[in-house]
Amino acid sequence: MTRPRVLVLGANGFIGAHVAAELARQGWRVRAGARKPDEARRRAPRHDWVKVDFGDLTTAEAWAPLLVGVSAVVNCVGVLQDGGGDSTRIAHVDGPRALIAACEAVGIRRFVHLSAVGAEDAARTAYGRSKAVTERLVAASDLDWTILRPSLVVGRAVFGGTGLIRALAAFPGVIPVIGGDQRFRPVPMEDVCAAVVASLKSEAPVCRTYDVAGTESLTLVQILELYRGWFGLPSAPVFRVPRALAWPVVALGDVVGRLGWASPLRSTALRQMDDGVEGDPEAWVHALKVTPHSLADQLSQAPATVQDVWHARLWFVRPVAIMTLGLFWLLTGVISFGPGWAAAVAILHEGGYGTAAVPVAWWGALLDVVLGLALFVRPWTARVALAMAVSTVGYLAAATISLPQYWVDPLGPWLKVLPMMALCLFVAATDRRR
Repeated sequence: MTRPRVLVLGANGFIGAHVAAELARQGWRVRAGARKPDEARRRAPRHDWVKVDFGDLTTAEAWAPLLVGVSAVVNCVGVLQDGGGDSTRIAHVDGPRALIAACEAVGIRRFVHLSAVGAEDAARTAYGRSKAVTERLVAASDLDWTILRPSLVVGRAVFGGTGLIRALAAFPGVIPVIGGDQRFRPVPMEDVCAAVVASLKSEAPVCRTYDVAGTESLTLVQILELYRGWFGLPSAPVFRVPRALAWPVVALGDVVGRLGWASPLRSTALRQMDDGVEGDPEAWVHALKVTPHSLADQLSQAPATVQDVWHARLWFVRPVAIMTLGLFWLLTGVISFGPGWAAAVAILHEGGYGTAAVPVAWWGALLDVVLGLALFVRPWTARVALAMAVSTVGYLAAATISLPQYWVDPLGPWLKVLPMMALCLFVAATDRRR
């Protein structure tokens, strides 16, 4: 018998990737939709990957080819905040509206939509309000729909907010937190996937909305303390960061988010947490027959590895490394063009460059400025970091030939470049987000 096919949208995302994998394990043929299917295919080659960008699929007709042979649709697409190529309007309203119309037109009945606790018309964020619009579109359709509204989803893999939580838990000496009394019902990723699988069963109730929440209500501080213990780190005092100090950092997160750096330290995330993301677990557990697990259960069943500790400890180190590296190159070039120009030309004359000293100094300074600025462009960061390392090898080779005596200079002008090369490699090696 031919296995049924399900279209999973957002299948390269944090939740979507796990949902697609679990559906495949449960016997479904998975057609997986992602913005960049070629990259996603390398991670999960068994899925039938297709390119899905809600910004391009704004009519039912545009969706039709992707729905051929599909028995059910699971929509896991969601964006936290506008910026960096993301649009809450497209992801939560325009795209789903066309998708729902297409499903109705071709006769697909079963539709599971992943929303979020806090999706309300009165929400203080565009995320919450637009998610509420999506729910109304789904509920008004003629489909056999199920809306799942997860609380804080936790799992072995981390992304965005869960990555930030782990980083705060592993912070040296103290546990910094904004607020700390916000309450959550953390739900393991395995339980979310089980809820999706259960919703697609023929006997599952339809036209229902469920808060997919965990068994325990925990404060943010309690969650951080659980994770710190999971890492095997000694307990530490909680440092409650005053909001007056936190909001400039959050505002910076909004700015860099619009530039493509999807920081979880953004105003939307903080407001969503403050407004409450608990949910009520009773209905979904009873209706979908899923046995839920607590955060302590999840952590106990998946002991932390050294990789988990490294990721948490390096989470804050990476942005500092990028900022330091970019400013180092940028300011080196600016200083060479400005107050350090005469010294730069003089050193090149000392190395025997003669009449070429001025153009070499000029082009070298320009390269420093260009690479320093380019490092801050999100899609280029890894490649620019590698270009910096390669350029530095050439720089040191030329310096060794023309001015070898500086290797033993007490101030170490050549030796000091070696740690910068290591920083380049660190930035390049840690570029992947998921």
